Amino acid sequence: MLHIVVCIKQVPDSREIRIDPKTNTLIRQGVPAIVNYFDLHGLEEALRIKDEHGARVTVVTMGPPSAEKALKLCVSMGADEGVLVSDRAFAGADTLATSYVVALTVQKAEQEWGPVDLVFCGKQTLDGDTGQVGPGVACRLDIEQLTYVEKVEHLDPKTREIIVHRHLEDGVERVKAKLPVLITALTELNEPRRASLPGVIRGTRYQPVVWTTNDFEDIDRSKIGLRGSPTIVSKTWVPDPRAVNTKVLEDESTDAAANHLLDELLATDLPQKLGWVKEAVSVG
Repeated sequence: MLHIVVCIKQVPDSREIRIDPKTNTLIRQGVPAIVNYFDLHGLEEALRIKDEHGARVTVVTMGPPSAEKALKLCVSMGADEGVLVSDRAFAGADTLATSYVVALTVQKAEQEWGPVDLVFCGKQTLDGDTGQVGPGVACRLDIEQLTYVEKVEHLDPKTREIIVHRHLEDGVERVKAKLPVLITALTELNEPRRASLPGVIRGTRYQPVVWTTNDFEDIDRSKIGLRGSPTIVSKTWVPDPRAVNTKVLEDESTDAAANHLLDELLATDLPQKLGWVKEAVSVG
């Protein structure tokens, strides 16, 4: 049976994000938390594979104790197990330190519940917005990475082949790969399901597995947390609102308004900047 690991993150609601001006890190206390929605699309695809082929779905997250709520939601949707990696030593981790711990977590999940065939991550998170953790985990696990996936076309557990569509800037790339692979999910991949009533009851009663630094035998403490994070945010600020000059054209026909606007533009230095020739401009 396939073993699928889904990496999720509990993130602050983007409408409530605040930055600590002293540490330049996110203020999470008192801010509503949600499951990163790109990760939910990864979970949904894992559950669809489970429904079609049979699989064990293990959801993992690194975060504070409050992240248990996110794992309970995933279990209510159909995941088999939820693992919370939580320790104050992990606090302040950048993407490099995070990918190190998440990769160790996937390896430990493999020891606990069998070889991992697929790892799903979201394309990016709403708070960090870098898109680096998924590829970083794949590199540390030394497995193929299929990023920006908008469709899983085919999966054959017997031949251990998967075909996906990757959304690129200049088109769509159809890729075949051998398992194990790591996939980063786009929102186009699927529509996450709602938990059923029995699922909600199970998720409410479920107690996630909790691992701390003491549960990882070979962890290198110099590579975790703030101390193991080479990324430094030197400064953050909120841009000053820019004054916008507006002019409302009232009681004019469409042609009159267009000509009025054209006269306003020609009276500025914009035509010279754009290389316009006044005689060549016409309206109507």
